[in-house]
Amino acid sequence: LSLEDAARVVALRSRALGVLAGRGGMVSVALPVGEVQGLLGEGLSVAAVNGPVSTVVSGDVEALDELLSRCEAEGVRARRIPVDYASHSAHVELIREELRELLQAVRPQAGQVPFYSSVTGRVMDGSELDGEYWYTNLRQTVDFHGATKALLADGFDAFIESSAHPVLTASVEESVEEVGAEAVVLGTLRRNEDEQRRFTVALAEAFAAGLDIDWPVAGRSPDFLELPTYAFQRERYWLEPVQVGSGDPGGLGLEGLGHGLLGALVPVPESGGVVLTGSVSLRSQPWLAEHAVFGTALLPGTAFVEMALRAGAETGAGVVEELVLEAPLLLADEEDVRLHVSVAGADEFGRRAVIVRSRSGGEEWTVHARGVLAPAADGHQAGPAAWPPVGAEPVDVSALYEEFGAAGYDYGPLFQGVRAVWRTAGEVFAEVELPQDGGDGFSIHPALLDAALHSLVLLDPDADGVGEPRLPFSWAGVSLVSSGATALRVRIAEVGEGAVSLSATDATGRPVVSVESLALRAVSPEQLRAGQQNLYRLE
Repeated sequence: LSLEDAARVVALRSRALGVLAGRGGMVSVALPVGEVQGLLGEGLSVAAVNGPVSTVVSGDVEALDELLSRCEAEGVRARRIPVDYASHSAHVELIREELRELLQAVRPQAGQVPFYSSVTGRVMDGSELDGEYWYTNLRQTVDFHGATKALLADGFDAFIESSAHPVLTASVEESVEEVGAEAVVLGTLRRNEDEQRRFTVALAEAFAAGLDIDWPVAGRSPDFLELPTYAFQRERYWLEPVQVGSGDPGGLGLEGLGHGLLGALVPVPESGGVVLTGSVSLRSQPWLAEHAVFGTALLPGTAFVEMALRAGAETGAGVVEELVLEAPLLLADEEDVRLHVSVAGADEFGRRAVIVRSRSGGEEWTVHARGVLAPAADGHQAGPAAWPPVGAEPVDVSALYEEFGAAGYDYGPLFQGVRAVWRTAGEVFAEVELPQDGGDGFSIHPALLDAALHSLVLLDPDADGVGEPRLPFSWAGVSLVSSGATALRVRIAEVGEGAVSLSATDATGRPVVSVESLALRAVSPEQLRAGQQNLYRLE
């Protein structure tokens, strides 16, 4: 289109849509289009298919309310899109004749750049983009997923979303993964960030991904430096971004923590509670990419316990009396996720409620865990007098992590810390250690405590392999005696159906951490794809 015709389509079509305002809406559902169609009632249409598990529905407000309620009941992640009209539904037919008249002057012509249409799902030369096309574009389902797959099939391997904030990059990445292709998927701008700096970063990301950048046209003349020819050996030659907690939070009126995930503390004088804040991402904490299930990186359940322990230490309530996980924290990209740990004031027994939340971008806060902190009791159980315990049978663990991988756990080197295991009736004893430095500031490193749980699969001598992945769900009576351990001697025992206890010492037998009861819950690939709130549902 000419610039004038393009402006005409955008302006006049948007003005015509004003008639539909207040009559409908749109909802994004994290399911394949086939499953979404099975949820639709009267007055709803599939508005867009953005990816293999990303579908948009539009239609009547009441019908969308019913859809959201049904999704919530079935544990399906769905959210309302902030619009008050129903594009790509029967509502649009009300303005068909008006659009025909307004856009009859549009005179399309063949273009020089290949154009893949999300209306037809095929390549078009541009001459078909008349007023009727732009009505159809507004009325029928957007097949963005089909257009993406067509591009991939034709060999395109670089996708850049030019927008005010990445909305479709995740859907493109899902399509790339679905077809088994290799492609670079990038954005340009992000909301609430400096536009010029963010665009320059986007250019750098594209260049680092192997794309050619015409730097003079881009208005940049970078200095290219010769790098060493030997392996980097994890040494970085550029400045790291400053994270909350890495500088001096006192300048912001906060109390610094120096924790691996939590950077600052804010007292709440009215209640006597505190709020601990921080951030997490695969960019800031790249070691977390080594903890994945079915290909999805997620914050270990042990990290929630570690944060609760630190919150307790700051408030004189050193025992995690109870902590129940409600939703996992998925780390799908390098975007920073804000962490918020709130601790209420103490009751007459010194017990305090604790809640762990997160938020990315402008989304609503997600509650990941709720629990109770309590004052620490005197006395801690020592480890076995002899190590390994007398009568314990050694277990060959050489292929343990191969079995984990086959079962769906994707553990990197940092999370492969089991070194030796012994077994007796109803008990497992293990030696675990941190294979490498995963970042400091933790009282007990989440990867070390996570490795202590890996030998759980050996409790049942009759089990056929590792079985389906199980994630920590409910913790009770967690006490940390000493900090900074890099190796543990662990004892795990059954304490009831589906629950175990754990105690761990250092190599000298000095107590480090104990857990009175831990329950785990099985997880499937479908549950991870369905969304966070579905993962810990009761069966």
